Amino acid sequence: MSVWVKICGNTSLADARLAVDAGADAVGFVFAPSPRRVTSEQVAAIVPSLPDSIEKVGIFVDADLATIAATVEQCGLTGVQVHKDELTGLLRARFGLGLRILRVIHFGEDAARQMQAASMDSKIDGVLVDSRTSTAVGGTGITFDWKVARAAVFTGENRLKLIAAGGLSPNNVAEAIATLNPWGVDVVSGVELSPGKKDPEKVRAFVANARTAALHA
Repeated sequence: MSVWVKICGNTSLADARLAVDAGADAVGFVFAPSPRRVTSEQVAAIVPSLPDSIEKVGIFVDADLATIAATVEQCGLTGVQVHKDELTGLLRARFGLGLRILRVIHFGEDAARQMQAASMDSKIDGVLVDSRTSTAVGGTGITFDWKVARAAVFTGENRLKLIAAGGLSPNNVAEAIATLNPWGVDVVSGVELSPGKKDPEKVRAFVANARTAALHA
C-alpha cells in the first residue's frame, strides 16, 4: 500500500520546500491561533514557489465561510482542514471537486459517533483523527490510544480517507501505520526544532519511515 504524507505547520518557504524535497504529498498552513499561525499574505508569497504536484492545505478552526473562501483564493490552496460540519457543504458548493475537504475529529469517547456522522457527509473527502488538549486543538505532540482507535474508528469499513495525526514522529510513525492502516499521516511538532521551525533531518526521516512502513502494511 501507499500512504499520503502531510507535513503541517509550515511558516516559511524554506520549510515548505524541505517537505517537498523530502517527498511529502502535502504541506499544511495553520490559519488558526497557534505558535505556527501564518497570515494569508505569508502563504500567498510561499505557494507560487512550490510545485503544482504538492497539495497546499489550509487549517481552520473557528473561521467562517467567507474567511476560508477568501484565504483559499488568495493563497492558491488545494485543500482545507475544518472543524465544523456546517462548512463542508458550503465549501463544496463554492469550490467543487477541485478542493480537498478534510474534517477533523478529536479522538475520545465520542469519536465513533463523530466518525459515523462524517461517513454520511458526502461533501468531505477524508477525516483527520487528531489529539487535543484543553488548550490546543492540534499540534499537541500527544498520541491517542491507537489500539482503541483501530477498533472504534480505523475499522476499514469507512468510505472516507482516514488520516492519523497527533503525536506522530519519525520514531513512531511506522507503528502507527502498522496499527491503524490509515490512508494518510500528518505531522507537526514531531518534525520541529521549535514551534514553527522544521528539523530537516526529522522531516526526511518521517517521510522515509512512513513510506517504508506503508510498503509492509
